[in-house]
Amino acid sequence: MTNLIRLSVFALYLSLSSFKAPVKEFYVSPKGNDTAKGTKENPLKTLDRAKELANAFSGKAEVNIILNDGIYYLPNTFVLNSNNSGTAENPVIYKALNEGKAIISGGTLLNLRWKPYKNGIYTAQITGEQDISQLYINGQNQRMARFPNAIEGKNVFDTWDLDHGKTADPKNDPLDLNRIKSWKNPEGAYLHAMHQALWGDMHWLVKGKNTDGSLILEGGWQNNRPSAMHPRYRMIENVFEELDAPGEWFYNKKEKTLYYYPLAKVDLAKATVEIVRLKHLLVFNGNQKQPVKHVSFQGFVFRHASPTFMLNKEPLLRSDWTTYRGGAVFFNGAENCSIINCEFDQVGGNSIFVNNYNRKITIKSCYIHESGANGVAFVGNPDMVRSPLFRYGKQDFDKIDLTPGPKGNDYPEDCLVEDCLITKTGRYERQTAPIQISMSHKITASHCSIYDVPRAGINISEGTFGGHIIEYCDVFNTVLETGDHGSFNSWGRDRFWTPDINQTVKEVVKHPNLPKLDILDFNTIRNSRFRCDHGWDIDLDDGSTWYKIYNNVLLNGGLKLREGYDRMAYNNVIINNSLHPHVWYAESGDVFKNNIVFGAYKPAVMNKTIAENGKWGTLIDSNLFTSNIIDLEKFKANSTDAHSLVGNPNFIDAKNGDFRVKENSPALKIGFKNFQMEFGVKSKKLKAIAKTPIIPDLVFNTKVTVEKTFEWLGARVKNVETLSEQSAAGLATISGVLILKLSVHAAAEQAGFKTGDVITTYNGKTVDNYKQLIELFNNNKIISIGIMRNQEKEIINFK
Repeated sequence: MTNLIRLSVFALYLSLSSFKAPVKEFYVSPKGNDTAKGTKENPLKTLDRAKELANAFSGKAEVNIILNDGIYYLPNTFVLNSNNSGTAENPVIYKALNEGKAIISGGTLLNLRWKPYKNGIYTAQITGEQDISQLYINGQNQRMARFPNAIEGKNVFDTWDLDHGKTADPKNDPLDLNRIKSWKNPEGAYLHAMHQALWGDMHWLVKGKNTDGSLILEGGWQNNRPSAMHPRYRMIENVFEELDAPGEWFYNKKEKTLYYYPLAKVDLAKATVEIVRLKHLLVFNGNQKQPVKHVSFQGFVFRHASPTFMLNKEPLLRSDWTTYRGGAVFFNGAENCSIINCEFDQVGGNSIFVNNYNRKITIKSCYIHESGANGVAFVGNPDMVRSPLFRYGKQDFDKIDLTPGPKGNDYPEDCLVEDCLITKTGRYERQTAPIQISMSHKITASHCSIYDVPRAGINISEGTFGGHIIEYCDVFNTVLETGDHGSFNSWGRDRFWTPDINQTVKEVVKHPNLPKLDILDFNTIRNSRFRCDHGWDIDLDDGSTWYKIYNNVLLNGGLKLREGYDRMAYNNVIINNSLHPHVWYAESGDVFKNNIVFGAYKPAVMNKTIAENGKWGTLIDSNLFTSNIIDLEKFKANSTDAHSLVGNPNFIDAKNGDFRVKENSPALKIGFKNFQMEFGVKSKKLKAIAKTPIIPDLVFNTKVTVEKTFEWLGARVKNVETLSEQSAAGLATISGVLILKLSVHAAAEQAGFKTGDVITTYNGKTVDNYKQLIELFNNNKIISIGIMRNQEKEIINFK
């Protein structure tokens, strides 16, 4: 009897534990009616009404809000708060009936009557009060009337190749006074310019003309290390007189007249014409006490969100970046919410922005393309950072807060971007990234394909608060419109960091834990493939600290480790390049071992702090060089590579990107271990459209390069000749004279020069190389020399 009772109780337990509350479904259709019940046969019309009806079942049943095929032109931003939450057992799921067929739009469909104007241009009258920031014709975003015109296949502002041109051709300069004179009223135009050193971009609204004929400008706040405009890379748009190319448009708001120069294949009588109204399409609007929970959006296309480049004002600590906290989808206080199998199509600003407190946000299997700004951005609250600074500059170590960790938890944590294809982001804002991370903790990017972007593919702005994982990603065709950057890029300008690296070393001796005060966990970059043709494949810049980098394939730009602490790079394959050690701290704790490298290390200003002991890091050894014995022997004076070897790695199939090594490879003798060569998106639908990088031919360089140096006033100097030297000094171009070493009591030392200084001007004249320096020195008695020191300009005067 007892056993029967036990069996009955067990059976009852099984039945109860397997019980699932019924799924409640609401259907929505553009042709529906909000007075309907929301059944499949009688759907609702709006998401707002579906949300309202779903609230009655929150937590009691899984709620599926199913959108039929069609375009849903939102009257206002769709906002969710904590009252619209689900639970782990009973989530709220918004999903498309057919993936990719339900479009959530922040725009308006226009029914226009076009009339010929002149020179191929057509006009149409617009009803109502409309501010038109984007015009879509047949689903494609068109260009505002602009100068210079776009050129197919170019990259910087779609007009120039990135050739670091120094001067503007007046024929192509939008600031040429003769050009401006031809514009009757440029008020409302936008001027876009690259940073002088190509560290991003800046934007201005034209307010009118000055009495001298120049433009009245408002803006330029979009870079946290501002500069003058780049002399060549600048462009103006929204100028009526520049409406002269197919695909361009101009809207005269006062006259309510839209002008459009159609592309050859566009039949305006049949064309779908849409304009954009909303900046944000979907907002999760909760907070730490009442977050939005367990809500998922699946299978949608998000389209028609306004550009936000003029709202991009907030500095991100001491990075070069500023940000706008907003996006087509905006997470602001959410937990366990997700965006799955969605497409973000040509939105004007950030596609997805995860702001301040958020936990376990998942972005999965999404296709994000042609966004105006970032693809997916995670940005926390700077009030959580102790002793924060917001501009590149010196730290006051006498006042610094030495308490480890953040002040609170108002930042994104435990979030995931997985199996996403993100491409051609930064169409309006170049200082952005497909995945951007700042003041966040434990963000994972896994199996993402990222390419064709103006700056980094993945960017971590600073060390706060670490624990991030980058894995199985494929990142290439990056830094297409900027400079001094990498496919992966990071800074570590945290509490311990100041531009004077010798000062940092002294402070770390006093407080050994100083470099990790802001970092809760180390960052990991593993099992990924990177290629950068205009910088470094992996660029750990200014103070980037506590990284583990392993099982990666670097196809072109190599690995840069600028000053920082406790970086361990091992078991990486660095094709046609090598390690770039830049300006390391003494006792940095860095490890570089078991790697395959093509050629000698490429140091920059490494004698600035480590000259006393000559040692680079904790361990640089047991690496395989593919070139020659000279490369291996070159840096042994710095206590490196006592057990490294030279030889052919014998890759299994290098031509097709399989850089595993065969059983007879000497790489196995130095501790290298094969790892799987599987990178990028994994879902079938995304793999079918994702690009992959060009696999380079292997270059086994046997040349021995001899560094050409000169003597000047008792200093050993050389011309700045490489991107590494430019980057280490913070120069706008590859030019100047670098001071490598100062003899004791040398005239240069007594005049105030230091190791690592770069001479850039002499009595106000530009110094590009040593020859120019000597010519100016021999012909001038008064000496005023401009230098770059710790990436800042200074002047030294002496006789």
